[in-house]
Amino acid sequence: RWFAANGWGEVRKSGGSFGGSGWASTGKWVADESKETFFVKTSSRACDKMFAGEAAGLRAMREAAEASADEERLKIPRVYGCGDFDGPGSGSFLIMEFLEMGGRGDARRFGRAVARMHDATPTQAEPAAGKFGFAVDNTIGATPQPNGWHDDWPAFFRDYRLKHQVALAGDAAIDRLAEKLLPRVPDFFDDGQPLKPSIIHGDLWSGNIGTANGQPSIFDPACYFAHHEAEWGMSWCASLGPAFWEGYREVIPEAPGFKKRRPLYELYHQLNHYNLFGGGYRGAAIGLMEECLRRVDDE
Repeated sequence: RWFAANGWGEVRKSGGSFGGSGWASTGKWVADESKETFFVKTSSRACDKMFAGEAAGLRAMREAAEASADEERLKIPRVYGCGDFDGPGSGSFLIMEFLEMGGRGDARRFGRAVARMHDATPTQAEPAAGKFGFAVDNTIGATPQPNGWHDDWPAFFRDYRLKHQVALAGDAAIDRLAEKLLPRVPDFFDDGQPLKPSIIHGDLWSGNIGTANGQPSIFDPACYFAHHEAEWGMSWCASLGPAFWEGYREVIPEAPGFKKRRPLYELYHQLNHYNLFGGGYRGAAIGLMEECLRRVDDE
């Protein structure tokens, strides 16, 4: 129905699934007349709870990526639209450009392309004025990710990322460590480096990385405007090798406090994995909280 209402005529599903998750399914659709191809995601959740944030994130990343030269640009799929099928409770859809995806490609080129996206000057009024967050709430996996706009990055990351995940965990041991760690979050940013908003993918692991016709591509985001280093909270499962980092650091050099902050940024994702999947992620989260406390106590 959306395709017809937007001038695409008859559009049919082509082939099977292109993967999915416990909260969304995917497929390829082809327009009969124009032969235009579309990548469609569907979910039983409402659009404002599932796909509105993803659509806004893809558009923000695409805008930032397209500010770069062609040879150093990420390929971000174009968003055509999203919505609910037939009102509340009917499920929702997200319609995007279909990309012919391949493997990783040139790692150094990928690193430079991600850095160019991070380094792009925001055009939205709020991040252009130095605010962190995003215009809509979104999700990190199936977990709600609250946003809004905030002037203070350490306070935003503490309250809207770490504290949020700690509350969802409802774990006494994690609560005890959080009581010690959360007041110390500003201490991770005492190296005098400027903190400016950058659009980040937000969930950059191996499954969300590839190439489209040889051009580096990322997808399935959990975007917001953040301190760019927050992107590397998922690097423990992104397989980013030396060539990637060489390319990235050619554009954005490593800041003095990066190694100190890295476990703090990873903590957010380990807590989220514990909330989503349970199991060994609890131990990983607790270990990171203890490591973060040691790092600030040693200074």
